[in-house]
Amino acid sequence: MPGLSETERAGCTKILKLMSKDDLLSLSDTVTNKMIAVENNREAMETILSFSKNAEELLRRKKVQRDLIFKYLAKEGVVMPPNSEKHQLVKRTLELWSSGKAVVDEGLQGEVDETRQRRPTETPSDTMDLKVEMGFDPQALGQQFCQWFFKLLNSQNPSLGQQPQDWGQQHFWSDAKLRLLSKAGSEQMDEFLGAELVSLRLLALTKEERLLLSPNLEPHGLRTLASPHGLVLVAVAGTIHRDAACLGVFEQIFGLIRSPLENNSWKIKFVNLKIRGQDALGGTEVAAPALSYNSSELQLLCSG
Repeated sequence: MPGLSETERAGCTKILKLMSKDDLLSLSDTVTNKMIAVENNREAMETILSFSKNAEELLRRKKVQRDLIFKYLAKEGVVMPPNSEKHQLVKRTLELWSSGKAVVDEGLQGEVDETRQRRPTETPSDTMDLKVEMGFDPQALGQQFCQWFFKLLNSQNPSLGQQPQDWGQQHFWSDAKLRLLSKAGSEQMDEFLGAELVSLRLLALTKEERLLLSPNLEPHGLRTLASPHGLVLVAVAGTIHRDAACLGVFEQIFGLIRSPLENNSWKIKFVNLKIRGQDALGGTEVAAPALSYNSSELQLLCSG
């Protein structure tokens, strides 16, 4: 999907900031077909920008009223007749953005800078600063994401003697969900909801249980799928170790969505993690496990 350019994103954010909270929440519901729950203005704006197919579609939404666009253009120094119709204002706004003369929203930049300042320990390699443009390769994104994620998570394992990298709930959407299925003798399913709980449960795997997750990034161990609405699925298989012992295999599916108000970086929307211990494998070779999910199963997750 085309999505929004950086200029369009900044301009749309200015317009969205002029809207009431009720209208923002309502617009978020409309754009996502009520599939994404948001709790405040910031989350609503992030979601609206992520799920809008293009700038024109967003501007033509009923909740984006004519007066809001008129005010935005006035603040940008674009004079329009007071009796201009909405379609004329939309056309002029799109022309402004394509011309490259629109001013970046200082308030938005301030929010991004503030977010960065709250995490002074981060280095560029610690952040999921994966930018994806039109025509991007989902498989390349999956490779980058898995390298980033498992390096970050495994660094929390005290048995490695490494300096732990900046793990935390900032890498997840506030309503993130983790579904953890483990098969080691008996079968157990647990679900965790919310960025903090999801982050803490995954952290416990390496920090407390001292597991090491080794992903198989070869084609048969990694598969990605991009939906037309901005969701990218990354499915990966791998082995689980503790010290020198291989304990079993895992399959993990991530749902990723970009966060426009956090430098357009990717954040984790959901995680499905399936762990099978050696006794559940029946002596199967686990050196380079392959994904058991087929394309139709992933497509179902992507559309759901």
